[in-house]
Amino acid sequence: MAQPGNNAVGVDNTYRRKFNREEYAERAREREEKEDEEGRFKSKSKGPPVQRKPLKHRDYEVDLDSRLGKTQVVTPIAPLSQQAGYYCAVCECVVKDSANYLDHINGKKHQRALGMSMRVERASLEQVQNRFEILKKRKVAGSFTEQDLDERILKQQQEEEERKRQRRERKKEKKKEKAAEEETEEGDPDVAALMGFGGFGSSKK
Repeated sequence: MAQPGNNAVGVDNTYRRKFNREEYAERAREREEKEDEEGRFKSKSKGPPVQRKPLKHRDYEVDLDSRLGKTQVVTPIAPLSQQAGYYCAVCECVVKDSANYLDHINGKKHQRALGMSMRVERASLEQVQNRFEILKKRKVAGSFTEQDLDERILKQQQEEEERKRQRRERKKEKKKEKAAEEETEEGDPDVAALMGFGGFGSSKK
């Protein structure tokens, strides 16, 4: 054991690391200048925010069944528009089935490519009133008079009678065919007697 009066021998752990403050201040200044330059460059390239139109309904019919039931030869080198599936010309992509195609054309990416946001335009009171007027006029123009209703009922009755008559005719034809089959099955009675068949206990003569 070391004596208390003697000098302690061992590791000197009283040393603390000292930093050069001027050097690190210079580095921080350079980093800030660099970030400012990059920020200015990004803001120039980004440009002003794009104002998108509100969402509106489609004015065309979505074609889902024009190629239904048709066969097509698919090659890996064919252009996208001629590959198997549904091709979106706006996004230049191919979707494999109709459900996913509908999801795609109703989705955010496709609507953004068309220049629309996913927000719906808020209708004013005048627009709602005008819409009601248009629907009322359409209803009046499409409503039926009593004469139209009588004609429709008469036409429906005639169609029903025609169906019943066709059913009766089919039943008569079936009965005739059944009777003809029974006659051919019975065969010639002389041949049956010659072979020893007198009958099978039926009451028919």
